[in-house]
Amino acid sequence: MQPEQARESEREVDAATPPNGAARDTASDATTPDTVPDTARGGVAAASVRSLSKSFKGTMVLEDINFDVGEGESLVLLGASGSGKTTILRIMAGLEEPDTGSVHLHGRDVSELPARERGVGVIFQSYALFPRMTVEQNIGYGLRIRKRPKREIKETVERLLALVKLEDHRRKFPSQLSGGQQQRVAIARTLAYNPQVLLFDEPFGALDAQTRVRLRREIRTLLRQIKVPAVFITHDQEEALELGDRIAVLNAGRLEQIGTPDEVYNRPETEYVATFLGAANLLLGVAGAGAVEIGTATIPAVEETARFRQGQAVKLVFRPEDVRLSETNSLPEGARRLAGGIIEEMDFVGAYERLTVRLDLIARAHAEGKPHLYNVTINTSDRLTGVPILVTRPKPDAGAARFKIGDRVTVGLMSFRVLPNFPLASERGGKLYDTGR
Repeated sequence: MQPEQARESEREVDAATPPNGAARDTASDATTPDTVPDTARGGVAAASVRSLSKSFKGTMVLEDINFDVGEGESLVLLGASGSGKTTILRIMAGLEEPDTGSVHLHGRDVSELPARERGVGVIFQSYALFPRMTVEQNIGYGLRIRKRPKREIKETVERLLALVKLEDHRRKFPSQLSGGQQQRVAIARTLAYNPQVLLFDEPFGALDAQTRVRLRREIRTLLRQIKVPAVFITHDQEEALELGDRIAVLNAGRLEQIGTPDEVYNRPETEYVATFLGAANLLLGVAGAGAVEIGTATIPAVEETARFRQGQAVKLVFRPEDVRLSETNSLPEGARRLAGGIIEEMDFVGAYERLTVRLDLIARAHAEGKPHLYNVTINTSDRLTGVPILVTRPKPDAGAARFKIGDRVTVGLMSFRVLPNFPLASERGGKLYDTGR
């Protein structure tokens, strides 16, 4: 990073972080009951945004965003590029003004406060370290310009060096550090201000894959130690699942769903959430009497279809790892039979086996001498008449029951979701589902 770039980034960091001790002052301020937002678990949230909307040059980038961050909680804002997650972070930090809505910290409305007085610490992807300052000088920089006592600066720097495990690197310059070490310096410098909330702007984007995995685990452990609430923004699904106590999935400026990693991954409430957060199979069907009808197949789904009217268009959504295959039509306990199919592709992917199975969901005349349940073929012009699904099997399962291309199998599902099917472009399926409530 060039010196002038570091100075520009540092000005943003300095603007978005409070003087030492500000967190305690703002947190202790009393508020009237109508300004105090509650978390899903009850009590005043550490941070909240209410009804945030924002547009740029007539284009809406955020629309009615609402969420809370509890004390000591890590919330991940997950979405593709252009989903609005960076704009949310900048509004929370005071670096951007919303068109409508408010930001609350510990129940106090800080929407009108300048960035420096909010008690928010921002960690940028670029680190924004001064290249000609050592590690300890970078960490203590904000305290020095606020003319804190030398003893306090020294004690704070020592404590933070130990916290981020950089005691042996205190006199090194940023250019002598790895990307992960530079990120830890940036975090330590931000913690020197005692922030009420930490905001991480794609903090691992500039790191290689191995360093990224190691550092996010270190930061997760660190946040549990210091118990400072944090908001991460990322487009990396694996990163979101590992870092977040809860995940908020954004799509085109709207929140689609908020919940724990398990809830969002295993119980997606919209098609976008299902397909963005990991791989998912989607089959179009119709809700029947306690079942979903998909072509010629019927899968029992009493609980899953209870909220739908009979004959309503739906989508059956299931993860590749929730599929079970059998050559004998005998499925494991708990698996619900979907249809018959044929294995069309197989790939070895290290820890698991990935298969493409083409389901027979289309009514066709029974061919003489062919099994009734399996009317799919991979070696004739009928190849594309079946419906393909993706299946993954861990190594133990793949080793216990070996398949080959062309094998006919029965397909069962251990778990699935039934979602409404919105056939018109004007019907938007994106709706906020907060599974923490």
